[in-house]
Amino acid sequence: MSRPEGATVEVAYALRERQRVVEIEFKDGLTALEAVERSGLLAEFGELAGRKLDLGIFGRVVRPDRLLTPGDRVEIYRPLRADPRDTRRRMAAGARRGGAAR
Repeated sequence: MSRPEGATVEVAYALRERQRVVEIEFKDGLTALEAVERSGLLAEFGELAGRKLDLGIFGRVVRPDRLLTPGDRVEIYRPLRADPRDTRRRMAAGARRGGAAR
């Protein structure tokens, strides 16, 4: 199967204060992890170095060895600070008591 000339994929990483999206050339057999490595974002964001990366494509979690197709956007996810379910439970409990839970 041939790829369209000039086909690309994007790799995105976002912090609260800053977002970076890097476009790289697509090649057959390119995996999500290879795209991240080729993007240069691991060097740009030191906190990514040496940790297990959680990756997704358009909001869906994927394995690092997931093969990409032209136009995909690989997202590097930050670790959660708190479990969203626990946060909702605390907020609901605070609302029942008539106050805000933090």
